[in-house]
Amino acid sequence: MSEQTNNNKNPLPGKNNLPDNKKPGKSGMNWVYLLILLMFGAIMFSNRSTPNTKQLDWTEFQKFVRRNSFSEMTVNLHDNKVIAVIKPEYIREILGVDSLAPTYSFMSDPQGTVSVIIPSSDRFSDFYEKTVAEHAIDATVKYNEGSGILQYILINILPFILLVGLWIFLMRRMSGGNGGIFNVGRARTQIYDKSAPNAKKVTFKDVAGLSEAKQEVEEIVDFLKNPGKYTNLGAKIPKGALLVGPPGTGKTLLAKAVAGEADVPFFSLSGSDFVEMFVGVGASRVRDLFRQAKEKAPCIIFIDEIDAVGRARNRNLSMGSNDERESTLNQLLTEMDGFGSNSGVILLAATNRVDILDKALLRAGRFDRQINVDLPELNDRKEIFVVHLRDIKIDESVDTEFLARQTPGFSGADIANVCNEAALIAARTGKEAVQREDFMNAVDRIIGGLEKKSKITTVAERWAIALHESGHATLSWMLEFANPLVKVTIVPRGKALGAAWYMPEERQITTYQQIQDEICATLGGRAAEELFLGRISTGASNDLERVTKQAYAMVVYYGMSERLPNLNYYDASGQDWGFHKPYSDTTAHLIDEEVKRIINEQYERAKAILLEYKDQHKTLTDVLLDKEVIFADDLEKIFGKRKWLSRSQEILEQQALDNPDEAARELVEKENPEE
Repeated sequence: MSEQTNNNKNPLPGKNNLPDNKKPGKSGMNWVYLLILLMFGAIMFSNRSTPNTKQLDWTEFQKFVRRNSFSEMTVNLHDNKVIAVIKPEYIREILGVDSLAPTYSFMSDPQGTVSVIIPSSDRFSDFYEKTVAEHAIDATVKYNEGSGILQYILINILPFILLVGLWIFLMRRMSGGNGGIFNVGRARTQIYDKSAPNAKKVTFKDVAGLSEAKQEVEEIVDFLKNPGKYTNLGAKIPKGALLVGPPGTGKTLLAKAVAGEADVPFFSLSGSDFVEMFVGVGASRVRDLFRQAKEKAPCIIFIDEIDAVGRARNRNLSMGSNDERESTLNQLLTEMDGFGSNSGVILLAATNRVDILDKALLRAGRFDRQINVDLPELNDRKEIFVVHLRDIKIDESVDTEFLARQTPGFSGADIANVCNEAALIAARTGKEAVQREDFMNAVDRIIGGLEKKSKITTVAERWAIALHESGHATLSWMLEFANPLVKVTIVPRGKALGAAWYMPEERQITTYQQIQDEICATLGGRAAEELFLGRISTGASNDLERVTKQAYAMVVYYGMSERLPNLNYYDASGQDWGFHKPYSDTTAHLIDEEVKRIINEQYERAKAILLEYKDQHKTLTDVLLDKEVIFADDLEKIFGKRKWLSRSQEILEQQALDNPDEAARELVEKENPEE
């Protein structure tokens, strides 16, 4: 399940979906930081007392004035106060210091001053005129009529007001415009608005594959559009639907399609939006979310990754009754069970960890339905490729049927990545259209990693790698249930020095013989090293990891062991056994012995098959060293036609029988390529 490549933007417009030129950037906040610095500087440096200032009484002040100790005097008429600047030669006598302390003013030199409260401006004027007449005084006098209240506010109160306003502004910015800590309990929901100018509408046509899951959610949309169709018959729409599936299968995309199709308000948020460091915030946001939903009913609430708040309670021994996540879950359970079945509020949620969700959350009456969104099958992948190839310029060599068969196990997101990588590869090589070869290179790039032709390997290492990969190819060709080979390469890709690509059969159940053949084929590389090199290497570490897990699963999970038959020690719920093994130490010893036996038997079997076809294996190794990349056609020339046809080969042969003219034409083209 997937959507078009150019539709990857979130169609649910919210407060964060602003154009790039309108988003606040890092450089836009520099002026805020500068303003903060200036504010602190003004508060710290303004109106501070220093050793350069001294308070005198009226008698002392008159004495120093008569001695001509001041160069300038400023009279503040509003508070009957005089500020006088001391002459340098009188600083020690008046202030008692040898030199002036540095001040916080960067615009002028430090000055020594005194302040004095005068009886009145008239008394000071009379005193000054009399003193000038009797003594040689050269001090200048200024009269200041400014408002003392205004000056006090500007110097002492305004900086704090600005600082508080700046703090509120920053808190709003950090909270994304939700009002900061004052609205921390509000739910951070995004409401989908179809009338928004930049809204990218996703419909069910953009969702390919998984028709059953689409049918389930389409029924929910239809109920909201035509509720009488169901309520007249006494039917009750499910209160909640849980989308369950692996990552990348299209759970969120289905929710986007519901938002695009439904003509009702659509609330979207993530499970992590409820989690907060403050106690009680999560539960408060849950209450606020359902309050908003009830006000706008009928509507849909979508919670993505609900396992962030829906984990089973008391799974962790350190979690107590006051745990914040647990209280949030309790509130969610209460709200889901609180509104009526036909109130028009429907809850959608998505998760890929349904096994860890609380059982109370999954019971009927809360999440009535679990919609499985599994990995797409062959036909689903074909539909997904059709959706993603709409806006990609391709040529006639691209076949969606072929691409779907080459991508088993791929999710919708993986297929979208394949299409995008193929377009990038074609553009890198200067092609005018994306070709089939580009898609195959894209698949190889995603599965194996980036091709590293520049990695230096010695001749001995290349020979060992070729022997190893040829061992895999030989066994996969000769074993009945092994996955059919697509191609083998010894070109380093990612962390691997060589790789083999197979086309696994898409089956719902796997038999004992099929698992045995898969283990045997996986051990073919290590067996070839031991047989034909006489030594083993670390190149088989990934193979050994895979076969060990498979053999362990056969014994512990599938009951396919001779000494421990029909036993399963796996707890699907993950809650019953906890940290304790469900078997004794004696059984654990038997499990280890059975795993060793299964692997050793298949390893000896792999060596026997390689010895039987050692000449063909040697030829295949030489061809691989020469070409570096070989395909299934090369193996058919060396080993002959494969005895057991894969399901894909059977389909191709059946198509040839149904269309003999087309098959004959392809045969002629294959035999006479020059024509």
